This record gives sequence, C-alpha cells and structure tokens, in this order.
Amino acid sequence: MSRIDDTKKFVPIRIAVLTVSDNRSLADDKSGQVLVDRIAAAGHTVADRQILPDERDQIAAQLRAWSEMAEVDAIVSTGGTGLTGRDVTVEAHRDVYEKEIDAFGTIFTIVSMQKIGTSAVQSRATAGVANGTYLFALPGSPGACKDAWDEILLKQFDYRHRPCNFVEIMPRLDEHLRRK
Repeated sequence: MSRIDDTKKFVPIRIAVLTVSDNRSLADDKSGQVLVDRIAAAGHTVADRQILPDERDQIAAQLRAWSEMAEVDAIVSTGGTGLTGRDVTVEAHRDVYEKEIDAFGTIFTIVSMQKIGTSAVQSRATAGVANGTYLFALPGSPGACKDAWDEILLKQFDYRHRPCNFVEIMPRLDEHLRRK
C-alpha cells in the first residue's frame, strides 16, 4: 500500500503547464489554474505556463521545447484529449514521447470511473517520457485536472511516496542519451 516516508526529505520539481484550447485565455483558464494552484500548494515550482490552440504541430513543438529545457522536469497539459476532430493533444504528445507510461491512462480511467462513471470512456489521458522529462495529457475539465493531480500526480511527484515514485527515477530517465 502506498504511504509517505517521513524520514525522507521532500524534493520539489519544476512543472510546466500547457492548456490546449481554441478559445481560452489566462483569465478564464480554470483547468490550467487548478493545476497551477495544486502544483504550488504541493511545494513544486510552476516552470512556465502557456495556452495554445488545438494545433498538433504547435502543441508538439511546445512539448519538445520544454522537454529539452533543464529548467523543466515535467509537463502537464490539459485539454484536447477527447474524441472530437479538433482534439489532437494525445497525438501531439505521442509525436514527442520516447516511451509511453501506459498505466497512467488506465489508472486515470479507474479514478475517473469513481467520479463520472462510464463517461470516463471518452477520455484519452496519456503520459510519457521524452528527453528525461515527464509529459502528461489530461482532459480539459477542472474536475479531471483535480482528480489526476490529487489521486495520481501529487503522490507520484512526491519523493517520499512509497513504494516508488516518479521523482526518484528522474536522474535515470535520460541515461540512454548519455551512453557512449
């Protein structure tokens, strides 16, 4: 069972937040703000925040740029994970991933099922790794962002979380790039 090991010191990470929307601005970006507020409350740093339209190439370019920055440890996007023709965030993420974190979507679906029942089937939440950086694509609703953060990311971004967490393996995410 998961738990926090209080003998270990908390290690803050730097997280960039990307909202994908054709019509939101910072003033009305509730989902992005949910993430920013939770990241800060958890003791992490918001490394950057952007809003981009539902354009696959633009999304992938921003993900690549952030994943190549030493100042960004993780990227969380919100929006564009549904089934409509303009929903291209998942495809943009997969254009960038070196490895997919397959279980993230499954766990997110389990969490969502408890809140919204079978409507969870419409989400295509995904996660992966690129350039030693974690990338997560969440649905565009504030509720989905709260659920993903509170039930999954808060714990996995806490170095003290046991039996394991994302932070403790961060130094090894790009070891294949350092091999000669």
